[in-house]
Amino acid sequence: MQTTAEYYCAYCGEPNLTFIDLSAGGQQSYVEDCQVCCNPNILYVRIDEDTLDIEIDTEYEG
Repeated sequence: MQTTAEYYCAYCGEPNLTFIDLSAGGQQSYVEDCQVCCNPNILYVRIDEDTLDIEIDTEYEG
């Protein structure tokens, strides 16, 4: 099952929309390029398994 969530680019601060695979577990991390400035962000995704609330922290890659 997938859903979408918003995160803010670690480089330019612009909001981005990303797909979250809920079946991949409650804690995930992966790299995704910003849709605005194209810089790579490391996304740290936490999913509350009871409420399915999603929190995303970002940091610079490299």
